[in-house]
Amino acid sequence: MPSKFSLNLFPAALLAALLLLHASGAPTPEARTDSSAGDSSGEEGEETSELRSIWEVVLESTKQHQKQFEDEFQKQVDFLAHHKKEPFPTKCQNNCSKEACLQKLAQGLVTYKVLLKHVQLEYPNCSILAAPKLHIMMLVTLIKEKMKHPNRVTALTSSQEEQLLKEVDNPDTFNRKMTAHSILRYLHLFLVDGRRSLVKMEKREARMANRNVAPISLGV
Repeated sequence: MPSKFSLNLFPAALLAALLLLHASGAPTPEARTDSSAGDSSGEEGEETSELRSIWEVVLESTKQHQKQFEDEFQKQVDFLAHHKKEPFPTKCQNNCSKEACLQKLAQGLVTYKVLLKHVQLEYPNCSILAAPKLHIMMLVTLIKEKMKHPNRVTALTSSQEEQLLKEVDNPDTFNRKMTAHSILRYLHLFLVDGRRSLVKMEKREARMANRNVAPISLGV
């Protein structure tokens, strides 16, 4: 294993992923944290939607990633020092409309579905992959049901998919593994940020629904 890890990996691949994940037109987000402290997936007594429940299942599976990374490399490669350099966009901006945010979430999932094929090749027995492989397209479907223009979420063509996987490939085994770990890291960040956006949307919708409920008349 190399004693020193280079951060200057696959720039063309990062550009390709940036363009694909940026399909909604939102600007590249600033540096962020994956900490969910103080961020609940739902208030006590609040009904959790099917979309958010499944999202939580996939998110939970990606929480294993840091431990798996550290177990594999035994602290010879620093987890955060590597991953913080990657510019994958993962969250809806504060001024992003509901429609644009939903499109960004769905299109991002479509892109990660393809990128996970690279992870599968490098780590065919990776336990993290089970939930995303099972649920990602279900999440895309549920998100599109909330959209006014679901046709704007597009699957990659076979040539686009082939090109993306070619871009993230590397003849060096170590670099290929680092790419796989970057994909898993940024999928996790994407899911953390996406959960926050979904919670905000659903709370806003609940407030609007409450305003629209007509008061009950108790006239005799």
